[in-house]
Amino acid sequence: MRVPCVLTIAGSDSGGGAGIQADMKTFAALGVHGLCAITAVTAQNTKGVAAVMELPPEFIAKQIDTLMDDFEVKFAKTGMLSSADIIRVVADRVKKYRLRVVVDPIMVSASGSPLMRADALSAIGELLACTELVTPNVHEAEKLSGVRIRSVEDMKRAARKIAELGPKAVLIKGGHLMKKTVTDVLYFKERFEEFSSPRITEETTHGTGCSLSSAIAAELAKGAALNMAIRNARDFVGQAIRWRLKVGHGVVPINQMAGIFREVETARAIGEVWRAAQMLVRNPKFVSLIPEVGSNIVMALPEAGSIQEVVGLSGRIVRTSHGAVITGFPELGGSEHVANIVLTALRYDPKIRSAMNIKYSSSVLRACKDLGLTISSFDRAREPRGVKTMEWGTAQAIKKVGRVPQVIFDTGCPGKEAMIRLLGATPGEVASLALRVAERIG
Repeated sequence: MRVPCVLTIAGSDSGGGAGIQADMKTFAALGVHGLCAITAVTAQNTKGVAAVMELPPEFIAKQIDTLMDDFEVKFAKTGMLSSADIIRVVADRVKKYRLRVVVDPIMVSASGSPLMRADALSAIGELLACTELVTPNVHEAEKLSGVRIRSVEDMKRAARKIAELGPKAVLIKGGHLMKKTVTDVLYFKERFEEFSSPRITEETTHGTGCSLSSAIAAELAKGAALNMAIRNARDFVGQAIRWRLKVGHGVVPINQMAGIFREVETARAIGEVWRAAQMLVRNPKFVSLIPEVGSNIVMALPEAGSIQEVVGLSGRIVRTSHGAVITGFPELGGSEHVANIVLTALRYDPKIRSAMNIKYSSSVLRACKDLGLTISSFDRAREPRGVKTMEWGTAQAIKKVGRVPQVIFDTGCPGKEAMIRLLGATPGEVASLALRVAERIG
């Protein structure tokens, strides 16, 4: 299978959060083959950069020449270029091989350590003159343009100034403005386009800029138009920030592999929900536990925060004259009510990722007690206006016993069927609980 090759020309981050390491993870996650020419080696962790050792410019050139002698490369990105000599040799190779390059003009690390010498700024114009896109953050854009940036309009003025240095396009990243909405501004062919999204976190993240520029280069290599490449790259980085890695004691590295992990977890949850649903309908005794509204069984992805991150049946398990029947298939967002139970439980115990609803009756509740299951309840008559029943009720039941119980019930109210909910770590565990209850009541 032939895949595009994309080259990163950047420094090495020994902490694995940014630089070459972030670029290569991004390339792999986005389905392109990553190549690298290392410009500097750092002694670095999440708390800061302890030391930097630049590689000789002629050796950087040799790396690029050797790669170009073997691989078909049209797109590249640059990261840490710490000296004027390094910038000049990279610019020379970009022109020699007609590389379409995305330049991330890294000047300072996320932890605040300088990564570009003062003399390098004077040479940056030589590289920008042959650049496809330059992606400065607000502080870098201020240095490149001389414009003080406090607003989107300032970003636009700075972008015009930077464009005078020669790049085909300028993308100024607005994350450092610390607004609730993060807006990036693209200046391309004398037109502006804004890309906005809600801020995901207030904490300082590591590898965001590296990953964005390498993701743009990867998307361009796959044939995307510039604005779509930026849009896709922003989505990729947003997901990597949201599922950032809890490692180290300083700035927080983002997780470039988050999308792949989520896809794997989604597939696993779909499989587990389907197997549990089939386990239930194959047992003829389960029919006695199906409520009038039907049953649903769900599984949340790790650290799920919305219904769209919970797999449930698109239909329900219903009672027919032929026994229990599954209507629908597992999918993300498949059940709002049961999903809200799990999402609430997750806030108290991240191990509880599955739930289902079954019929309420005194005999079913007694069977749960006889099996020694932990039980709690809530009273719909006390439900405040404007709350979501399952969120409020689940939280009330959990607070009553001080932990997430295996059984939560309510006795209903006018127009609302009484219901029992079973909770556990997996759909298989929850389905097994339901079948034990069914066996108990005969």
